[in-house]
Formats: sequence, structure tokens, C-alpha cells
Amino acid sequence: MASLFQKFQQFVATLAKSPTFAKDPRRLQFEADINRLFLCTSYNRVGKDAEDADIEEIINMASKAELADQERQVQENIHSQITNFCTSMDEILLPDFNSHDPSLKSSSQQNPTTPRPSGLSLAIGRNTPTNINLLDVPETKQLTFTEVSQKLKDVTGYTLELKPSQIPHEQAGRGLFIDGEADVGSVIALYPGVIYSPAFYRYIPGYPRINAQNPYLITRYDGTIINGQPWGQGGETREPWGQSRVYQSNPSLESESGSVSGSGSDRVWKMLSKPLEGSKLGFNGDEVLERRNPLALGHFANHPAKGVEPNVMVCPYDFPLSEKGMRVYIPNVSFGGKEGEGVKMKRFGSFWFKSGGVSDNNGEMEGPIMKSLALVAMRPLCNEEIYLNYRLSNSKRRPSWYSPVDEEEDRRRWS
Repeated sequence: MASLFQKFQQFVATLAKSPTFAKDPRRLQFEADINRLFLCTSYNRVGKDAEDADIEEIINMASKAELADQERQVQENIHSQITNFCTSMDEILLPDFNSHDPSLKSSSQQNPTTPRPSGLSLAIGRNTPTNINLLDVPETKQLTFTEVSQKLKDVTGYTLELKPSQIPHEQAGRGLFIDGEADVGSVIALYPGVIYSPAFYRYIPGYPRINAQNPYLITRYDGTIINGQPWGQGGETREPWGQSRVYQSNPSLESESGSVSGSGSDRVWKMLSKPLEGSKLGFNGDEVLERRNPLALGHFANHPAKGVEPNVMVCPYDFPLSEKGMRVYIPNVSFGGKEGEGVKMKRFGSFWFKSGGVSDNNGEMEGPIMKSLALVAMRPLCNEEIYLNYRLSNSKRRPSWYSPVDEEEDRRRWS
């Protein structure tokens, strides 16, 4: 592994000097991140028995393959791990589960139980609540979150737990720890919560100062924001999500009469900055999610203290919604519209506007996906705290506890 990372670092240094990316540092950082993920997840997929020739081949592919090809391979590598995880969870939770019988993986094949609404469902705001009693919630074994977590460790070799952080700072609070061992390139955690595309930024609670009272927000390179706050620490059951909620507008941005005061550009700014009510959106259907998901704790990972290297990194994972049997273990719901639909956007200054049509970032039609995030191990892990480089923007005032891991990476990420 030492030779793998040494050669990788040399490769990244060479790429950074390329005139192709000198004028687009954000693109450079994205490509560097995909390269890291390609190397580590490919190594993980080859296995511990990989020989030097196998590692050399992975490095050779990383240096020659097109970015799009590497992205697709990373998605395939991550999806392979998620598939195995979902199979393990089915074995743990579904009565009489038979991994060789695909019909037993489908919720529709299980006996429905009485569903209960949950906290996360209140955050996605539905116009006309679906009758949740019509949803089929599969019968599962009566196991607690702790029991499921321990059984997952028995199967995969590791699980997650929350304990007081080892970071010597009063604001560190609880930290995320791996209980067990995981190899480099392993999916350590999933980032749960409500997914907001740029089209729906103004529905995020607290907009425009969305991070003022919420430390559980994370942004993908494509602009998708995930709010992990509503998920909390998970739950003790499998349940439907989809209750209605009306977001209250920020009174500081409105006059006493409820209309926006001011004139000219100031008035336009206030209008655009005003939060929108979730009740104005229509949502199609509810989702049944497994709240006892031991890996759905990625939002509790702390930024490392000064001098400490992060041991995981974020990986964009586009979960294919066609995988119906796995959906229950993806701890996310999309805000606004039907899950999997992309909204074509145009950006003007700091604002995004819908321009009509359903498309991906390249203006092409895309399949039904859930734009989520996974935390991937950058080295072998064993009974230790999980550290994630937050890469906070260096153009804004940072909190006192934040010590940059790499200032240049931070600058490129937010350039």
C-alpha cells in the first residue's frame, strides 16, 4: 500500500501542473478526488490478496483513463459494496430471508405492519400527504438499533458508534468511531438526511443563512446539499417518511404587512433571499426507510485536529432507484418533486433558477437516481475515531476549532 500512495501522490502533483487545469482549480480538485477514490475503491474491490502487478495496473488505469470512466468505475465499486451491505441487512432483519431467492428481498413480499410517522419525514414538506396506512412496511425482526449494529459487525467486521470525541476542543462533542476493522476503500458510513438540489435551496430551513444553526449540512460538487440534522441518530424501527410540514418564512426579511419592503436591487435581493414554504411543493408518494441503519451516521464525523490526517473522504454516490429491494437502506429523501428527477438549472451570480426540463449537469437526460454521499476509508481503519476533512471555504470566517488540512485543497474546492 505504501507504494500505491507514494505513486499516487506523484501522479496528483504532476496533474496539478498540467496547463489543462491551471485555469480551473475546482475542476482540478474534483479530478484529484475522483483519482483518490478510484485508486482506493478499486484496490478494495481487488481484495487483500492483490499482488504488486494488480496495484501497478490500477495506478496505470488511474493515470490514463478518462475522468468519466473513472467516475463510472467509482460508482460501480461503491455500488458493489452497498449491494453487499444491503444483503447483509436483509439477512439480519428479514424473517426467513434467503439470499438466493430475490423475491424475499422485496418489501411487497412481506407482511405489512402498522407504520409510524418519523421525524425526518417532517422535513420534506408534502402538499397532499399520502395515506401512510396504504404503504407496505415489511415485517422485520424485533431487534433494537444496538442489536442490529452488533450483528452487522459480526457479518462485515465493523460497525459504527458515537462516543465523546478525542479532539481536544470544547466544541468537539461526540465523535464517530469505527468499532472493528475496515480495509482501505471501504464504505465506512452513509450521509443521511434530506437532499436539496439547487432548484430548492430556498426551502432549506434558515435560508439564506442555512448553516447558522445547523452543522449537519454537506455539499456535493454538483451543488446538491444534504441536511443530516433531521435524521438524528437513527431509530428503532422501519417506517414510512412523508408527513407534511410548512416552513415558516424568516420574519427579519419581511415587513410587518408580510410583503417585502425596499426598492431596486435591495428589494430584489430580499425577495430572492426569502425562504419558501414547503407546502407549495407537491411530492409523489412516501418512502419506507430502515431507521436502524448502523452506517447512517456519516453526519457525526468530526474534522481532524491540527496535525491529524483525515482517514475518510466523501464520495458522491448516485444510488439507482431501480434497485427497489435496496432503497430501504439508503437513508435519504429528496425534497421537491419525484425522487430521481433532475431539474435543469441556470446560475446568475449566487442564485440558481429553473430553466425547464429534466436533465443532468451536462444537459442530458439521466436515469432515476438518488444523489447521496458515502464516506470512504483512505487507509486501513481499526477501532478509532473517523475524521473527515470539512474543507471549509477560506473566503469566509472559519470557526475557532477549524484547522485546515490543506489550504490549497480548500481554495481549489471553493474557487
